[in-house]
Amino acid sequence: MSPVLGSHVSAAGGVSKAFERAQSIGCQTMQIFTRNQNRWASKPLDPSEIKKWHAAAEETGITPTISHASYLINLGSPDDALWEKSIDALVDELQRAEALGLLGVVLHPGAHMQEGEDAGIARVAAGLDRAHLATDGFKTLTLLEITAGQGTTLGYKFEHLAAMRAQAANPERLAVCFDTCHAFAAGYDFREPAGYAAMMDEFDGTIGLDLLACFHFNDSKGGLGSRKDRHEHIGQGAIGVSGFAHILNDPRFAAIPMILETPKSKDMHEDVENFQVLRSLLED
Repeated sequence: MSPVLGSHVSAAGGVSKAFERAQSIGCQTMQIFTRNQNRWASKPLDPSEIKKWHAAAEETGITPTISHASYLINLGSPDDALWEKSIDALVDELQRAEALGLLGVVLHPGAHMQEGEDAGIARVAAGLDRAHLATDGFKTLTLLEITAGQGTTLGYKFEHLAAMRAQAANPERLAVCFDTCHAFAAGYDFREPAGYAAMMDEFDGTIGLDLLACFHFNDSKGGLGSRKDRHEHIGQGAIGVSGFAHILNDPRFAAIPMILETPKSKDMHEDVENFQVLRSLLED
C-alpha cells in the first residue's frame, strides 16, 4: 500500500508556485495558505494565477490539495464583531478554495472564551451556517480540525466536532482533519495497537470514519494529554514512530492525504527526511 503523502508548502510569489516546491520534494498531495494567515485583509486571487494553478495541478498530478484557514478566525467567539469578521474571513477562504478546486479548507473550530463549551459549539455551528449560506453550492469542504485543547479551544474531543456537524444546517459541507499531534496532546493515545484500534472505533462511532478527509502528520513535543500544540519531526516526539505506523498501514486510509506540518527550513530537507521515516514504516 502506498500512502498519499504531502506537506504544507509555501505559496510565496503566487499560489501556483507551490506545485513546483511540492514536486521538488516528492509530494503527492499538499496544503497551502491561499492568503496571509495572520491578517484579516487579503487581495483577491489574480485570475491569471488561478489559470496557472490549474495548469500546474494537471501537469504535476499532485492531488488532492487543501488549504489552511487563517489562524485569526474564531467562530466560537462571543464577541459579535470578531465573530462577524471570522465569518467573512471563512467565506473568503472558501471562495479562494473553490476557485482553485481544493478538496477543502482546514479550520480550527474556535474558542469559547469562557462562555462554556456548549455555548461555543452552538456559536461555531451558527457561524458555519452563515459562511455556507454565503457559499451555497460550493464543492469545497470545510474541514474541522481536531485541536490540542489549549485554553478554551474547542475541538479537542471527537464529541465537539460531532456536535458542530449535528447542529449545522448543511452537515454535508463538513468533514474532519485529524491532526496526530493535536489528538495525542488532547489525550488520545494511539501508540499501541489496542489504543489505536480503540481510538479509531471511538472516532467512527462518534463522527464516522467516512468523514475523515485528511491527516496532519506531526509528532508532539508535549506529552499525552498535555493540551499543548507543539509540532515535532516524525519519531522525535512523544508519539514516536509506532503511532504513525498504525495509520500508514491501515487500509481504510490508503487514499486519504497525509500532510506534514513539521518545522522546516527553506530547502525543505526536513520534509524529505520525514517522508523517508514514514515510508520506512510501511509493511509489505
